[in-house]
Amino acid sequence: MRHWIQNWLAGIALAVLTAGVAVAPAQAQSGGAVVRDVVVEGAQRIEPETIRSYLLIQPGDPFNPARIDRSLKSLFATGLFADVALKRQGDTLLVSVVENPVINRIAFEGNRKLDDETLETEVTLRPRVIYTRTKVQQDVQRILTLYRRSGRFAATVDPKVIQLPQNRVDLVFEISEGDPTEVRNIRFIGNREFSDSRLREEVRTKESRWYRFLSGDDTYDPDRLTLDRELLRRYYLRNGFADFRVISALAELTPDRKDFFITFTVEEGVRYQIGKVDVDILLRDLEKEPLLDEIEIEPEDWYDFEEVDKTLERLTDVVGNMGHAFVDIRPRVSRDREARTIDVVFEVAEGPRVFVERIDINGNVRTTDKVIRREFKLVEGDAFNSAKMRRSRQRVQNLDFFQKVEVDRQPGSAPDKTVISVEVEEKSTGSLSLGAGFSTTNGPMADIGLKERNLLGKGYNLRVGALIAAKQSQVDMSFTDPYFLDREMSGGFDLFHTTKDLQDSSSYDIKKTGGGLRVGYPITEDLRQSWNYTFQLTDVTNVDDSASSYVKSQEGKNSLSQISHILSYDKRDSRMSPTDGYIVRMVNDVAGLGGTSRFMRNRVNGTHYTPIADDWVLSLSASVGHIFGIGKDVSLTDRFFVGGDDLRGFATAGIGPRDTSTEDALGGEWMYTASAEVKFPLGLPDELGISGRVFTDAGSSGKVEPGGAGIKDSGALRASIGTGVTWMSPVGPIGIDLALPVLKEDTDVEENFRLNFGTRF
Repeated sequence: MRHWIQNWLAGIALAVLTAGVAVAPAQAQSGGAVVRDVVVEGAQRIEPETIRSYLLIQPGDPFNPARIDRSLKSLFATGLFADVALKRQGDTLLVSVVENPVINRIAFEGNRKLDDETLETEVTLRPRVIYTRTKVQQDVQRILTLYRRSGRFAATVDPKVIQLPQNRVDLVFEISEGDPTEVRNIRFIGNREFSDSRLREEVRTKESRWYRFLSGDDTYDPDRLTLDRELLRRYYLRNGFADFRVISALAELTPDRKDFFITFTVEEGVRYQIGKVDVDILLRDLEKEPLLDEIEIEPEDWYDFEEVDKTLERLTDVVGNMGHAFVDIRPRVSRDREARTIDVVFEVAEGPRVFVERIDINGNVRTTDKVIRREFKLVEGDAFNSAKMRRSRQRVQNLDFFQKVEVDRQPGSAPDKTVISVEVEEKSTGSLSLGAGFSTTNGPMADIGLKERNLLGKGYNLRVGALIAAKQSQVDMSFTDPYFLDREMSGGFDLFHTTKDLQDSSSYDIKKTGGGLRVGYPITEDLRQSWNYTFQLTDVTNVDDSASSYVKSQEGKNSLSQISHILSYDKRDSRMSPTDGYIVRMVNDVAGLGGTSRFMRNRVNGTHYTPIADDWVLSLSASVGHIFGIGKDVSLTDRFFVGGDDLRGFATAGIGPRDTSTEDALGGEWMYTASAEVKFPLGLPDELGISGRVFTDAGSSGKVEPGGAGIKDSGALRASIGTGVTWMSPVGPIGIDLALPVLKEDTDVEENFRLNFGTRF
């Protein structure tokens, strides 16, 4: 015990001795001086107490050089001061500061391509914010980055400071935008199967050419270059190169900073064909044959990853329709590099039992949730199905109400529940269109249209338009509710007033005023049925004195009360520019439930599209129609007039029954047309939008009972051959056709040249 006490006392003595040694150097370092006061000089807006709060040395502390240095750095770090000095005057610490000025106004000069609003959102400095050189340089870099993204790498930014009273400044960014930094050349290294010119068509970035003055794709954009890498990868994967990769994408700026040279280095690998295609079923009570029928991939085809994805979606839908709500289908791909084949086996297994807990929708400011939810193939409580989720996303995207649609799956409140998160970004859905143009049928024309595709945010479609042309004028309004009565059917109405000058073809003018109601609904994904009711007042006026006696007998007013049935089956790959698939449409009109016109009219038409090579498309189309009176003859205005757009080489109403003495077209009670057309590229850059076509048209029209004396109605076959060019110009589509009739009658009216021009701005 005594020994322990001795050790404890020795430890205390050692500690006291050590403390004394430590204090002595500190006192020696400071000379024993202590800070009695801290005085602040130069402060204008900032309170001295605020400045003292940043110091690490206070009254009563010794003059420690290390603490003074750290206090100096602390004041500079605030960004409030342009200069700071700390010095000792006796036992007083003197703090001298020069405050940074306050920004009064920020202005941009020399900017034309980017407006002030865009630049203001990019810079961080604002009026009434403290000015610092560091932040100014950071904003300069942000502005330069913005210009480089728009393809102007020669842009320079020079910040200018204008001193104002009360330590305020105006900050002016003087901008020299320079010329766009264009892409002079795009090269590919390592490509053997496809030429440089072919690959240039796949990437979004284009080489600078004079005709790209309305496009920004020929200016360098690093983000677009990243997209180009992905576009190249997808192109090669669609054509059998499963091992393809982009090794590098290098952009080199010329010394004068005016142009870029872009080089893609690729590794193609070998090209694979499809080997074996099979289905491996791991579910009970599921037959293999129905699934094999859904697979369109054939052995010896080139491997195409997009076709594999499409097949996966079809199989998921088929298995789901068979009652298997929880299914997991995955493609099992096996490469044989020696044989250069890929075996694809679709493995069908039971998926996790997961239910949709809820669907969260975000980002829709104007559009109601209901408009988005009704496009979903899934609702709360349904078994989760990835194929239905993908289809739902596509349906929302097809509304064309949103700039961006993202649909993700999130964990739910339990392991067997999931939350579907929908993020949308709205875009403008209203438009004002002004038009001017020329067509062979109507002559010079101008039109105006107001359209809103998402009226009141409820998905309603409203259009009001007016057309004025040399031979036709029209005012119309239409309204459509795509989910009439909250069901998956569309409903709407139409109002119209039209006048047409038919003096050249039939020696009379015609006015039509009326309206209609319509409803349509899908029977299947591709089959749609519609019913329309139309009431119309028709007035045949200005009948020429030398007109046919039959035309004169039609002068005056009559009314039409008509019910129409429309059935359409659409399997095209695109409604705007189809390259594959077909569409068939049948229309049945019955008039006589009121009104003076009584007839039944039936029409069937269809078109089949077949790709025959890259950008070469063969289309075969045909139409047939028949009308007969119910208790009375069919009036002139309800008959078929063939020629023009549906039978090139002949004028509008150029064939069919005709009065031989007056040459007035009398219309037919039956008609048929057929056409074969090949659309092909002309070897010009794709962005010019110019394509060529060759075609042959055939058709005829006539009366069921041939007319009397003076009426020519042979019903003979007419045919023509021709060629044409379509230009999707920046001011609208322009079409030119040259056609030569090869089968015709003496009374037919030819039209070898046909021009259609239109614009929207």
